[in-house]
Amino acid sequence: MRPTPAITRAYRPQRRYRLNKIAWTLGFLIAALALICVLISVYVGWKLTHPEHKPLTEDPSRYGAAFEPVQFTSRNGDVPLKGWFLPSETAPAKLNVIIAHGYRENREYTPGDTLKLAKVFVEQGYNVLMFDFRNSGESGGSLTSVGYLEKFDLLGAIDWMQGHHPGKIAVHGFSMGATTALLAAAEEPAVAGVVADSPFNHLTHYLEDNLPVWSHLPSFPFTPLILGILPRLTGIQTDAVDALSAVDRIYPRPVLFIHSTDDHSIPYENSESLWEKHPDRFEFWKTSGADHARSHKVYPQPYEDKVIGFYNQLAGGE
Repeated sequence: MRPTPAITRAYRPQRRYRLNKIAWTLGFLIAALALICVLISVYVGWKLTHPEHKPLTEDPSRYGAAFEPVQFTSRNGDVPLKGWFLPSETAPAKLNVIIAHGYRENREYTPGDTLKLAKVFVEQGYNVLMFDFRNSGESGGSLTSVGYLEKFDLLGAIDWMQGHHPGKIAVHGFSMGATTALLAAAEEPAVAGVVADSPFNHLTHYLEDNLPVWSHLPSFPFTPLILGILPRLTGIQTDAVDALSAVDRIYPRPVLFIHSTDDHSIPYENSESLWEKHPDRFEFWKTSGADHARSHKVYPQPYEDKVIGFYNQLAGGE
């Protein structure tokens, strides 16, 4: 039996009401889910750029090296930075070496055994400056920008070295510090050469590929959300952390790239792509069996021999 016209007219508003209720519920759930994703992205972006300071646990005296504490400011003048100056054991020094540490670390940079490496450098006749980037160790600041602002910190270290110990300067960077060394050398002609141990080649590209590893979140939707939020949240322009462009401005000054094929944090292809731009002046020592920036820890003597040979060439003007 067909429904009467009156029943039909009463049924239609009820059906529209139910459909509208479902639509509003779905819209609310989608909006809530989107808001949750944005809030998670803000939280993760904030945590990645505001890691806690890692305290210092030792100093160069443990390895028999003389040192003095130093303090200077980032070249852009916004952050006070602290470090150690280790004088060469022979005078005059052949070369000034500035060591730049990695993300979430400090001037000790234990993955690279940098205190032991610094002792070797002073024995070889090099002055050494080790310092903490902003928001690291004993330095000021609360933001870690993965190279964007750290470039100015390293340029401040170069200014300090030029003002206190004039002479040729080399920069030895690890991980984030390696990329930062390339960015700084591209702007500062006083840098005669760079050792870049395990750099990434472009921050945006690196994060697009590896942010899920760091954040433990699925790539979609969180990677594009975090990359979109970071500039507004922190002022960091990830596209500006571009070592692929920087090496063109360093050339023809020499760069020694060191990277392990077993690096699980930054694939060795990052260094390979940088070396391939100017293989006539750049070197690439590809190691194996070492995780991220640990080639010196795994191969201490070959590492030291390779680097000292490179620095002696710089000191001799070759």
